[in-house]
Amino acid sequence: MTRSSLAAQEVVPMTMTRQDTDALGAFESLADPSASVRLRAALAVGTAPHPRFVEGLVERSAVEPEFFVRDMLTWALTRHPVAATLPPLVREVGSKLPQARSQALHTLSKIGDRRAWPAVTGAALSDADDEVARSAWRAAVVLVPEGEEQALARALAPQLGRGDRETQLSLSRALVALGESAGAVLEAAATTAPAPHVRAHALATRRLLRDPDSGFEAAIEEAKRVVALGGSGHEGP
Repeated sequence: MTRSSLAAQEVVPMTMTRQDTDALGAFESLADPSASVRLRAALAVGTAPHPRFVEGLVERSAVEPEFFVRDMLTWALTRHPVAATLPPLVREVGSKLPQARSQALHTLSKIGDRRAWPAVTGAALSDADDEVARSAWRAAVVLVPEGEEQALARALAPQLGRGDRETQLSLSRALVALGESAGAVLEAAATTAPAPHVRAHALATRRLLRDPDSGFEAAIEEAKRVVALGGSGHEGP
C-alpha cells in the first residue's frame, strides 16, 4: 500500500493472535483492485481495530472510489480509539483533495466527539465543493457546543439558496436540526434576502422547522409560489 502500510508492519508486535494476523492481512488488501475485497478488508480491520491501522484507513478514505467501501472505512475508523482517529481526521479537513475533506468531516460526524468542533471552520461550511460543504453542515450540527447553536445558524445562513435540490435539502436539514436557534436567521432571510431563490429556500426551511412532516419538495414549491407573488410567507408571531 502506501507509507502507512509500511508503518503498520513496522509496529507489529513479535507475538500476534490469529485475529491480529488476519486484520493485518486485510489491511494490506485495502487497495485491492476488487471493490468487494476492499469492502471485506475494511470490515476485517474494523472488527479487529488497532491504532496502527488508523493512518492507512484515513488515507484510503481520501481516494476510495466506491461509496459502500468508503462507508465501511468510516465504520472501521469509528471502531478505533478517538485519541488515535481525531488528529489525522482533523488534519484531513485541510486537505487539497475534496474527497479527503468530505470523508474526514463525515467520519468526525459519526464519531461525534465535540473536541473535533474546531475543525468545522467557516471555510469548511462554505467549501466550494458541494459534497464537502454538505459533510461540514452535517458534522457541524452534531459537534456544535451547547450554546453555540445560534452562531452556527448565522454561519450557515449565507449558504441558503446554494446548489441543487439535494444540496439545499442538506442545508435545510442542518438548520432544522438546530431547532428554534435557526428561527431568527430563517425569518430574516425569508423577508430581506435580495435573491428570490434564497428567500424561497429560507421559507421552505422555516416551514420544515415548524412542520417537519410537510416534506421538502412540497415546502420548496409552495415557497417559490409565495416569492413569485411578492410575499414573504410571514405568519406573524
